[in-house]
Amino acid sequence: MSTLAVPAPGEEWRRLDKRTLLVTTAVMTGVATGAGVPTTIGLSGGMGVWRALAWVLPAALLLIICGTGGDYVRWRRTRYRIGPDRAELHTGLLLVKRRSLGRERIRSVDLTANPLLRILGLVKVRIGTGEHTGGESTLELDPVTRAEGERLRTELLDRTPSASGSHPDGMLAVLDPRWIGYAPVSFVAPLLGGAAAGGVMQVSEWFGVQHEVIDWIGDRFRDTSVLMIVVVLVAAALLSGAVGSLGLWVEMWWHYRLEREPGGTLRVRRGLLTSRSVSIEERRLRGVELVEPLGVRLFGAARVDAVATGLTQDDEDKHTDLKTLLPVAPRAAADEVAARVLRETVSPTSAAGLVPHPVAARGRRLRRAVGSALAPVLVLVILGLLVSDVLLSVAAGCAVVLLPVAVLLALDAYRNLGHGLSGAYLVARSGTVRRSTVALQRGGVVGWTVKQSYFQRRAGLVTLMATTAAGEGAYAVHDAAVGEGLAFAAEAVPGLLEPFLET
Repeated sequence: MSTLAVPAPGEEWRRLDKRTLLVTTAVMTGVATGAGVPTTIGLSGGMGVWRALAWVLPAALLLIICGTGGDYVRWRRTRYRIGPDRAELHTGLLLVKRRSLGRERIRSVDLTANPLLRILGLVKVRIGTGEHTGGESTLELDPVTRAEGERLRTELLDRTPSASGSHPDGMLAVLDPRWIGYAPVSFVAPLLGGAAAGGVMQVSEWFGVQHEVIDWIGDRFRDTSVLMIVVVLVAAALLSGAVGSLGLWVEMWWHYRLEREPGGTLRVRRGLLTSRSVSIEERRLRGVELVEPLGVRLFGAARVDAVATGLTQDDEDKHTDLKTLLPVAPRAAADEVAARVLRETVSPTSAAGLVPHPVAARGRRLRRAVGSALAPVLVLVILGLLVSDVLLSVAAGCAVVLLPVAVLLALDAYRNLGHGLSGAYLVARSGTVRRSTVALQRGGVVGWTVKQSYFQRRAGLVTLMATTAAGEGAYAVHDAAVGEGLAFAAEAVPGLLEPFLET
């Protein structure tokens, strides 16, 4: 925090762009329209259209005026300046907030522009220190001109140019339109399908026609078996989810490009309607993570995430893709981009030469998977004995379906286990529904956590957690052999684990 001071030579206070009032007016008009139209329709049935409009229009106008007026006060009372030592932001009317960040602490300057901002040539700028201290570690300028946003990003992230090495500065990856084909096989598709079905029912309830919609669906399947009804409805939901996932993918990743700028900054730019620009300093990078959800893995694809310090700055950022360097792409392309990002000839995530885990690890996964599959079957059997014999048939069907799937997933999870060393990186791979291969800088490991349950001790297994200040904070090597796992940890980071090992 800092107090108001006389600006030093070369410093000046600046205001946000005044066109923020146009943006707020447009947004509030949309909100008023979205709330006013159904309200007018609902009131018109009892008092007529004109009387309903006489009630709704003044309220909508008052909402727009109040929203725009509040934003005008915010604009008048907000100013910022970028000095040689600090970036400062003052805002507020009654409770004035004065926030200050040291220039040497600034680690990211991200630019975002929704369609309204893009039309007006504006951007929202978020300046962050990379610390997990909520809003105290960020300054948000909403909005400024795009030219001003680019100037701030260049000025605040100006660093000494880095050595070229095997992968010099410049473009590292650009969008291949064929990658869009992986969108329907992601986990987003079924979620969007379920959301679409729920949205249809919710909207029909708002307009009081939910029963008519249900009756219409029932008429379409009057002479159809229950099983076929379920199959058709699930297929329709999946189809709508696939279409929705395609649209979402295009909005998020169109115009994607990843580049390394002079000074050692990785910049990701993407977005069709809402443009986004995310910057990650290479000195904050501790490795990469190759993520392969089951659907895209079946098609030989993966995405690349950054393992870096300070990517999650506050609650708003936890739901964004700030760490994604490459969207789902063919596995070979993902490994190539990972190598370029890490300035390596071959990516450590290629998983060549990983040490397999003992057979005892397979038994643990099989037992857990079979137990998880039999739990709902057992519940259905008990209910069937107490309530209805129909549930016994359902239990038998569940057992026939769930047990083979559980066994296959357990065997796949075991095959995916592996760990090893690749130059300056330790590599750990695990998972089945979401397989992850992380390449973590050995110098970025600050500690090891050794976990061993009673059953692991009996099986001669151990779980090692590599603790780091980046990414998720810890990355696990699951169910490794005790002797080999401890030797791996000691070799990966010499001198860190040896004092705690028995000779």
